[in-house]
Amino acid sequence: MPETTAYAYQADTLDGARLDFASLRGKVLLIVNTASACGFTPQFAGLEALWQRYRERGLVVVGFPCNQFGAQDPGSNAEIGAFCQQNYGVSFPMMAKVEVNGAGAHPLWPWLCAQAPGLLGTRAVKWNFTKFLVGRDGRVRSRHAPTDKPESLAAEIEAALAAPGAA
Repeated sequence: MPETTAYAYQADTLDGARLDFASLRGKVLLIVNTASACGFTPQFAGLEALWQRYRERGLVVVGFPCNQFGAQDPGSNAEIGAFCQQNYGVSFPMMAKVEVNGAGAHPLWPWLCAQAPGLLGTRAVKWNFTKFLVGRDGRVRSRHAPTDKPESLAAEIEAALAAPGAA
Protein backbone atom coordinates (compact mmCIF):
# COMPACT_ATOMS: atom_id res chain seq x y z
CA MET A 1 0.00 0.00 0.00
CA PRO A 2 1.45 3.41 -0.91
CA GLU A 3 2.43 5.73 1.89
CA THR A 4 -0.17 8.42 2.52
CA THR A 5 1.92 11.22 4.01
CA ALA A 6 5.44 12.57 3.81
CA TYR A 7 5.92 11.55 7.44
CA ALA A 8 6.35 7.91 6.38
CA TYR A 9 9.76 8.60 4.80
CA GLN A 10 13.34 8.94 5.96
CA ALA A 11 16.44 10.29 4.25
CA ASP A 12 20.12 10.74 5.02
CA THR A 13 21.42 14.26 5.48
CA LEU A 14 24.55 15.60 3.78
CA ASP A 15 26.53 14.84 6.93
CA GLY A 16 25.28 11.24 7.12
CA ALA A 17 22.66 11.60 9.87
CA ARG A 18 19.22 10.06 9.34
CA LEU A 19 16.21 12.40 9.12
CA ASP A 20 12.92 10.74 9.94
CA PHE A 21 10.24 12.91 8.34
CA ALA A 22 7.90 11.87 11.18
CA SER A 23 9.94 14.29 13.31
CA LEU A 24 8.60 17.08 11.05
CA ARG A 25 4.94 16.23 11.72
CA GLY A 26 2.85 19.40 11.82
CA LYS A 27 5.37 21.42 9.80
CA VAL A 28 4.91 22.75 6.28
CA LEU A 29 7.58 21.29 4.00
CA LEU A 30 9.02 22.72 0.80
CA ILE A 31 10.89 19.79 -0.77
CA VAL A 32 13.19 20.66 -3.67
CA ASN A 33 15.59 18.71 -5.87
CA THR A 34 18.69 20.89 -6.16
CA ALA A 35 21.89 21.13 -8.19
CA SER A 36 25.05 23.17 -7.70
CA ALA A 37 25.83 23.93 -11.36
CA CYS A 38 22.43 24.67 -12.88
CA GLY A 39 20.98 27.85 -14.34
CA PHE A 40 18.49 27.70 -11.46
CA THR A 41 21.18 27.32 -8.77
CA PRO A 42 20.74 30.97 -7.66
CA GLN A 43 17.33 29.83 -6.33
CA PHE A 44 19.26 28.60 -3.28
CA ALA A 45 19.23 32.25 -2.13
CA GLY A 46 15.44 32.43 -2.48
CA LEU A 47 14.95 29.11 -0.72
CA GLU A 48 17.16 30.28 2.15
CA ALA A 49 15.15 33.54 2.32
CA LEU A 50 11.89 31.55 2.62
CA TRP A 51 13.44 29.37 5.33
CA GLN A 52 14.59 32.43 7.29
CA ARG A 53 11.24 34.20 6.86
CA TYR A 54 8.92 31.33 7.76
CA ARG A 55 10.79 28.75 9.82
CA GLU A 56 9.62 30.18 13.16
CA ARG A 57 6.06 29.71 11.90
CA GLY A 58 6.67 26.08 10.90
CA LEU A 59 8.19 25.96 7.40
CA VAL A 60 11.01 23.52 6.74
CA VAL A 61 12.79 23.76 3.39
CA VAL A 62 14.38 20.41 2.50
CA GLY A 63 16.91 20.22 -0.33
CA PHE A 64 17.75 16.99 -2.13
CA PRO A 65 20.83 17.32 -4.37
CA CYS A 66 20.46 15.34 -7.58
CA ASN A 67 22.86 14.72 -10.45
CA GLN A 68 20.28 13.24 -12.87
CA PHE A 69 19.75 16.38 -14.96
CA GLY A 70 22.69 17.42 -17.09
CA ALA A 71 25.14 16.03 -14.49
CA GLN A 72 24.86 19.39 -12.71
CA ASP A 73 25.67 18.17 -9.21
CA PRO A 74 28.62 15.77 -9.58
CA GLY A 75 30.32 16.58 -6.26
CA SER A 76 30.42 14.58 -3.07
CA ASN A 77 27.96 15.33 -0.27
CA ALA A 78 30.70 17.27 1.55
CA GLU A 79 31.47 19.33 -1.59
CA ILE A 80 27.78 20.05 -2.16
CA GLY A 81 27.33 21.17 1.44
CA ALA A 82 30.35 23.45 1.31
CA PHE A 83 29.23 24.96 -1.99
CA CYS A 84 25.71 25.68 -0.74
CA GLN A 85 26.93 27.21 2.51
CA GLN A 86 29.77 29.28 1.04
CA ASN A 87 27.87 30.60 -2.00
CA TYR A 88 24.32 30.94 -0.71
CA GLY A 89 24.51 30.70 3.09
CA VAL A 90 22.24 27.66 3.04
CA SER A 91 21.23 26.68 6.56
CA PHE A 92 18.04 24.71 5.78
CA PRO A 93 18.26 20.91 5.87
CA MET A 94 20.10 19.39 2.92
CA MET A 95 19.85 15.68 2.30
CA ALA A 96 22.46 13.39 0.81
CA LYS A 97 22.51 13.27 -2.98
CA VAL A 98 19.70 11.11 -4.41
CA GLU A 99 18.06 10.13 -7.65
CA VAL A 100 14.52 11.45 -8.08
CA ASN A 101 13.50 9.42 -11.15
CA GLY A 102 13.87 5.80 -12.22
CA ALA A 103 14.54 2.53 -10.47
CA GLY A 104 17.13 4.10 -8.15
CA ALA A 105 14.91 6.97 -7.02
CA HIS A 106 14.66 7.73 -3.33
CA PRO A 107 11.17 6.44 -2.34
CA LEU A 108 9.93 9.91 -1.34
CA TRP A 109 10.22 11.24 -4.89
CA PRO A 110 7.92 8.80 -6.75
CA TRP A 111 5.39 9.37 -3.95
CA LEU A 112 5.62 13.17 -4.34
CA CYS A 113 5.25 12.90 -8.11
CA ALA A 114 2.24 10.58 -7.79
CA GLN A 115 0.55 13.00 -5.39
CA ALA A 116 1.13 16.03 -7.63
CA PRO A 117 1.74 15.01 -11.24
CA GLY A 118 3.39 17.47 -13.58
CA LEU A 119 2.22 18.94 -16.84
CA LEU A 120 -0.07 16.59 -18.78
CA GLY A 121 -0.06 14.17 -15.84
CA THR A 122 3.61 13.26 -16.06
CA ARG A 123 4.95 11.65 -12.93
CA ALA A 124 8.68 12.20 -13.46
CA VAL A 125 10.64 15.20 -12.26
CA LYS A 126 11.70 17.07 -15.41
CA TRP A 127 14.60 19.18 -14.12
CA ASN A 128 16.47 20.59 -11.12
CA PHE A 129 14.62 22.82 -8.65
CA THR A 130 11.21 21.20 -8.99
CA LYS A 131 9.42 22.08 -5.76
CA PHE A 132 6.72 20.28 -3.78
CA LEU A 133 4.79 22.06 -1.02
CA VAL A 134 3.58 19.68 1.70
CA GLY A 135 0.98 20.83 4.21
CA ARG A 136 0.96 20.39 7.98
CA ASP A 137 -1.08 17.22 7.40
CA GLY A 138 1.84 15.62 5.50
CA ARG A 139 0.00 15.68 2.18
CA VAL A 140 1.24 17.34 -1.01
CA ARG A 141 -0.53 20.66 -1.61
CA SER A 142 1.17 21.66 -4.86
CA ARG A 143 4.00 21.10 -7.32
CA HIS A 144 6.03 23.95 -8.81
CA ALA A 145 8.21 24.05 -11.89
CA PRO A 146 11.93 24.86 -11.84
CA THR A 147 11.12 28.22 -13.41
CA ASP A 148 8.92 29.17 -10.44
CA LYS A 149 11.08 31.35 -8.24
CA PRO A 150 10.96 30.54 -4.52
CA GLU A 151 9.63 34.00 -3.66
CA SER A 152 6.61 33.36 -5.91
CA LEU A 153 5.51 30.64 -3.46
CA ALA A 154 5.11 33.01 -0.49
CA ALA A 155 1.30 33.29 -0.69
CA GLU A 156 0.92 29.50 -0.94
CA ILE A 157 3.31 28.99 1.96
CA GLU A 158 1.32 31.52 4.02
CA ALA A 159 -1.89 29.61 3.25
CA ALA A 160 -0.28 26.28 4.16
CA LEU A 161 1.04 27.72 7.43
CA ALA A 162 -2.45 29.03 8.27
CA ALA A 163 -4.14 25.68 7.59
CA PRO A 164 -4.86 23.29 10.43
CA GLY A 165 -2.62 20.59 11.57
CA ALA A 166 -0.90 17.33 11.55
CA ALA A 167 -2.03 13.99 10.20
